Amino acid sequence: MTQPGVSFSDHDAAASALGERVRAKAVDLGFEAVAVARADVSLERDVERYEAFVAAGMHGEMTWLARHRGARARLDGDAILAGAKSVVCLARRYQQAPGDGRDEPETLRAIARYARGRDYHNVVLKPVRKLATWMRERGASVYAEVDAGAVMEKAWAQEAGIGWIGKNGCLIHERLGSWLLLGALITDADLETDPPHPDRCGECALCIPACPTGAIREPRYVDSARCIAYHTIEHREAIPEEIARRAGGRLFGCDACQDACPWNRRAPPGALVQLRARTASLRTDEVLSLTHEETWRRFEGTPLLRAGRDGLVRTALAVGEIAAARARDFTQDPAPGVREQARQRLSATET
Repeated sequence: MTQPGVSFSDHDAAASALGERVRAKAVDLGFEAVAVARADVSLERDVERYEAFVAAGMHGEMTWLARHRGARARLDGDAILAGAKSVVCLARRYQQAPGDGRDEPETLRAIARYARGRDYHNVVLKPVRKLATWMRERGASVYAEVDAGAVMEKAWAQEAGIGWIGKNGCLIHERLGSWLLLGALITDADLETDPPHPDRCGECALCIPACPTGAIREPRYVDSARCIAYHTIEHREAIPEEIARRAGGRLFGCDACQDACPWNRRAPPGALVQLRARTASLRTDEVLSLTHEETWRRFEGTPLLRAGRDGLVRTALAVGEIAAARARDFTQDPAPGVREQARQRLSATET
C-alpha cells in the first residue's frame, strides 16, 4: 500500500523533492554516500573500455563478464528496467584499521580487508532492498542489485558523482577513499540528478607499480591473468609459479593497489558492524589442515567460502612456505587444482 506523503507516481511532485526523500532514506539506512544519475545518459567511454577489456581477454575465466547481456545493456537503464529514468547509486565503507596498511605483517595481508567479515553481498544487499521496497511502496518500479546483477556500478557511480574510477580500476571517493561497497537501483522515478565526478587521480600512478605482479597493464585496465585477487578467488586451476612467487603470502584477494592510493591514507575506518573482521588472518599451516566440513564451519557467511577448502588449500600450496614433504601429501588430493598445485610446487622445489 502506498504510504502517506509525496508518491513517486505523483507526476506533479518535483524531481528535487523526490530525490531528497530518497537520499534521506538511504542515509537513514546507513549508506555513507548516495547520488543519482540519469538512466538514459550515454556512457560510451565506459562501454568502449569494457569491450576493450573483454576483447583483450583480460577477464580470464570469468566468462559471464563477456556474455552477461553485453556492456551496452549493463549501461542502458531502459534495457534493465523499462521506462527507467534514474539510477540511484549507493556506497558503504567497509571496516579496516586506520592507515594505509602497507606495513601489515604477511599473516594480515593473507586476506583482503573486504573478506575478513561477513559476505558484503548479503550485508549491503539488505539495506539496498529495504530502500527498493520503500520506493515501491510509494509507486516506483525498481531494479536493485549489489555486485551480482546486470549493472556496472562503478560507471554509474562515477556518472552520479559519488567518485571516480581510479587507475587501479577501483571507485574512489574523496573522503571515504576506495574501500567501498557499491549498490545500485534502476527506477522509473524521475529524481533530481547529481553532476558526474571529475577524475582526481591526476598525474599520480602509485597504484600501478605497487601491484606485486604488474597486473595493471595500463591505467584502469587490470589483467586477470596477472591479478592475485583473480587467481586466489576466481581461478580454479594451479596458480602460475611467477604469480605465486610474487603473491607475498596472500591467500584470498589483494589490497596492494589500494594500500598505495593516497586517497586512502586519511579515510576514516568503516563502521558497519557486520563487516568487522571475523577472520583477521590465516596461516598456511592451518589452511593446509582444513577439511570441507571445517571450512564450512569456520567460513560460512563470509567471502572465503567462495574459494572453499579446495581453493584455499590450492593457494596455500602456491604461496606459502611449505616443505617438500608437506606438498607431497597433496599430490593425490581429490581436488584437481590442489593436485596440480602440489605437483607444481614439488617440481619447483626439486629444480
